Amino acid sequence: MGRDHPRAAGGMGLCKSKLPEVGRPLRPQEKDILKSPLIIFVMGGPGCGKGTQCKNMATKYGFRHVGLGQLLRQEARRSTQRGRKIYDIMLQGLLVPTGIILDLISSTMLSHPESRGFLIDGFPRGLKQAKEFERLVGRAPDIVIVFDCSMDTMVRRVLHRGRVEHRADDCESAIRQRLETYYMLCEPVLTFYQQKNLLCNILAEEAPENIFAKCCSVVESLQ
Repeated sequence: MGRDHPRAAGGMGLCKSKLPEVGRPLRPQEKDILKSPLIIFVMGGPGCGKGTQCKNMATKYGFRHVGLGQLLRQEARRSTQRGRKIYDIMLQGLLVPTGIILDLISSTMLSHPESRGFLIDGFPRGLKQAKEFERLVGRAPDIVIVFDCSMDTMVRRVLHRGRVEHRADDCESAIRQRLETYYMLCEPVLTFYQQKNLLCNILAEEAPENIFAKCCSVVESLQ
């Protein structure tokens, strides 16, 4: 696998690197910057369509789309010590430490203080990340949108994407493994946000325009 195409993190293994497990503490003025914008977490398995809908919402509402997978791939391409370590972790299919993920997300948010809102796509990937985000940023998200889709539908969509984009890791066995990992890691996260009354489930089996209309209803209910 070439260095320009590191695999997105999310494997089953435990990371044994010395990268931090907690994020860099934010200064009080940094937390103040993040008090006013809407913060929306967008969750769902591979192929649920959340990336497409996040781009549509970002365009319509002037939000910043923060895609965790893209952030990790960009960082892994950098010729820095952290970039090289992240690349090695992702190449092995291991989990990038929570501290690094939170640093990437918070840095991206702070670099766009003018944004009306942030759509954080593919986060959190576990209960620890959900709790650590609130500790670090000083607040919970305004809402957590979950795209509900059957495993068969997601497998079919990702297989089609793999053929179109020539992605070798989008074979059926790998897709089903990634989905199993998603379900295992995210079940306690969904319970956590359900207890906070922050969870909003959207059926993602319909036509994209119908799904987008539902997303818009959710966003506009927050404004």
